[in-house]
Parts: sequence; structure tokens; C-alpha cells
Amino acid sequence: MAWLPEENQPSVRYLALSELLGRPADDPEVETARAAIPELGWAKGILEKQKPKGDWEGEQSLYHPKYTSTNWMLLVLSDLGITKADPRIEKACQLWIDRFAAKDGGFVGSSTGGAKHGHLCTTGNIARALVKFGYSDHPKVKGAFEWFVKSQASLGGWSCFNYGGGGRGRNLDSWEPLSAFAVYPRQKWTRGMKDAVGKGAEFFLQRELHVQGERYEPWHRFHYPAHYYYDMLVGLDFLTALGYTDDRRMGYALSLLRNKRRSDGRWILDAVNPDPESPQGLWNKNHPKQAAVPFSLEEV
Repeated sequence: MAWLPEENQPSVRYLALSELLGRPADDPEVETARAAIPELGWAKGILEKQKPKGDWEGEQSLYHPKYTSTNWMLLVLSDLGITKADPRIEKACQLWIDRFAAKDGGFVGSSTGGAKHGHLCTTGNIARALVKFGYSDHPKVKGAFEWFVKSQASLGGWSCFNYGGGGRGRNLDSWEPLSAFAVYPRQKWTRGMKDAVGKGAEFFLQRELHVQGERYEPWHRFHYPAHYYYDMLVGLDFLTALGYTDDRRMGYALSLLRNKRRSDGRWILDAVNPDPESPQGLWNKNHPKQAAVPFSLEEV
């Protein structure tokens, strides 16, 4: 705690003061840190690359190239504590919502808009980010959370390509709805949403955040940005935020977290997505001309 509140990264300082130390929003130091987010550090660097119409890397596609275009920059900025009070964020978010809103209530990564079906991973990420930016009352955001309930599979999980809901599974990689609910104000949850979160959390806890098929190494490494990739730090993040802090089935992931801690009390960035051993990472290796462009705030 002597290191995190240093003033050179106001996003980290703001999050440390507010989320770790519990300082209220009107605390002078919290207000000062939040006001400095667009002016210094990571957020400033990203915003300086924004184009006049609100996009990054061109308006034609807000999703490509991965992971440096508009969709991905907004996901990172939402984590850094900035909100739609900044007109640059408001402009980009309006473009994002208009382009990606699907007719069924979800969001889909599309360059043209008007798509019929939402995509789970995209919807989860966009809904989470928009809530953080201050759009929790936007009708498209409300619709996305209703869409999660309809899209949940019978065992409590989700699947990225399971548009109509139903089915049994699905898999731990489809974590984004729970991460969105983790930031969505509880007073806005319907009964169906409460049930969906309970079933979804149980889906992950039954699997101890990692038990699905053979051991998968990328889940044992910590990454940032997460994009749509899962690892156990991602699971710990949304499950603790949802209140599942004392469940013994968190033990394996917590022990991994403890064992990764260095002697100075900090953790390293294990890898940047796409993880080299993930399917996307292997595909990148074999298709260098069409590879996704990794983006990170710090060195691995």
C-alpha cells in the first residue's frame, strides 16, 4: 500500500484509495486522483491516440484489428476509472453502442450494425465497460443484462455461440456475464438476474475455477488485458466481487495467487493475450500476417 497510491499512475492510485482503502467518492484525495486519470499515465496515452470521430484505428471496424481498435481500447479505459463525464469517452461509447447493438438485446462485434444475434463474450465485455463508464441506466445496457438471463444454459454456464439459451454446458471460458453482473448495481437486479448469478457462480465453484478437461496452462497464468480470455485471476476477480469470498472451492485459485506473490509483495504480469499456448496464440504463430496485435500496459 506504500507503492500502489503513488501519483505517477492516477488510475491505480484512485482504485487503491477507493477499492482497497474504502475511501468515499468525495474524499479530497480520491477526487484529485480521479480527476488526474485523463491527464497522466495509461489513460492519457490511450486517449491521445483517439481519432476525431471517437474511434481508434479507424471507424470502418471498431473490432479489428485485435487488440488495438476501439472495442479493446474502451475495455481497457473502463478499467482505469474514467467515465462518460469525459466527452471523449461519451463520443466513443455512443459510436460503440450504435454499431454493436443487436436486435435481440445483446451486442455483437460488427462493422455495420443491425445484427440479429448478440454474441456472449462481446455482450459481457461491453455491458461491464458501459456500466463502469456510467451507462447503467441506458436501455441497451438494461437489455443486455436481460439477455444474459435468456442466454444462460441449464447447468448455469454460458457459451459464446449459444445464441438462444438452453443446452446444458457450457464452459469456463464464457465468464463475461458474471463479470458484468459484478459491477451492475444490485438494486437493478431482477429475480431472474439473481437466479442467473447464483447458478453461474455455482457453475464456476463446482469446477474450482479450473477443473474442465485436461490441465490448461493459460488458465494458470495471469494476464492483462483479459479481453475475452479466462484465467484464474479473472475468476477470482468476479467471484469475490459477487460476494463469494468464503467458499472453500476458491482454495485452489487462492493458493495459486499466493504462490505467485514475490518477496516484495507484488505480482508479475505472466503473459499478454493471446497467450502463446492458447488456440489464438498458436494461430498467430502460424499466420503472422493475419495475427492479432497484442496490447499491454506494462512489460511481461
